[in-house]
Amino acid sequence: MNPRLILRRAGRVLPVLCLLWLVSLAAIAQTVSGVAAKHRADLVRIAHAQAGLDAPVALFAAQIHQESGWNPQAISRVGARGMAQFMPETAKWWCELHGQDAESCQPNNPVWAMRALIGYDLWLYQRVRGQSEFDRWWAALRSYNGGLGHWQTEAAKARPATDRAAIDAACGKAKRHPLHCGENLDYPRRIMLLIQPRYLGWGRGIAL
Repeated sequence: MNPRLILRRAGRVLPVLCLLWLVSLAAIAQTVSGVAAKHRADLVRIAHAQAGLDAPVALFAAQIHQESGWNPQAISRVGARGMAQFMPETAKWWCELHGQDAESCQPNNPVWAMRALIGYDLWLYQRVRGQSEFDRWWAALRSYNGGLGHWQTEAAKARPATDRAAIDAACGKAKRHPLHCGENLDYPRRIMLLIQPRYLGWGRGIAL
């Protein structure tokens, strides 16, 4: 085909593709804003109160997005509830750990859920290892999704014990069934690499 004809056609097609790309970005921003905007101020306030002014707000927002799509009434097929998708036994343990009675333990309350998610994330972060902040948050998210005990037993088998790739490769080689590894390894990937960038306007994220 004539090179000049190719260029002319490209000149007509590229602006259309750029427009479609911009429309797609606008749609994503609108979706995030429409679903999450009413919770933004509370999330930022809670994150700063619990994790300081340098709190990774974008990470917490992305995790809520992944867990429940910001739906306070969400119920999973296995019974996890609320925006933070706490299982009933996890919610009970968390409330007892912090001296909350049954009436104050409210997984379907958005403020309670955000406080619990951030608090539990920080609790896990203190109990995992990694060679960088990104790696530790990766491990904390894996633990949130699949249990700290599973991550710890797999980390004990990894060499070196602080290497994220080695620990991930050990998934399913301890107590966790290998069938659960796909979901567990995809959980931090989606939150940190795919969803978190949408929320960077809310606050700091965790960079690779």
